[in-house]
Amino acid sequence: MPWITACATDDIDPEDLIRFDHGGQTYAIYRSPKGDFFATDGKCTHEAVHLADGLVMGHRIECPKHNGQFDYRTGEAMRPPVCVNLRTHRVRVEGGSVQIEVA
Repeated sequence: MPWITACATDDIDPEDLIRFDHGGQTYAIYRSPKGDFFATDGKCTHEAVHLADGLVMGHRIECPKHNGQFDYRTGEAMRPPVCVNLRTHRVRVEGGSVQIEVA
């Protein structure tokens, strides 16, 4: 599977995220409080709202529409109304760029 550059490491502050669109898909790229990077599908599994408009708290992303939460490290649905996990994607950092593996 190909690796795609999503952003520069400096584009995301710790405990924040950005939206990345590629090949008709939307992704969310996160930077943890410790500076590690993670990626998930970019839309909530409950009503397909863009997660980039949500709030990152620790290792959770809160959907801006109904306040459901996911652990962005694993994709696990953590708080109703979300009950379907998010798909996660492998991430690597190469030369100051955050890359994700896309199918």
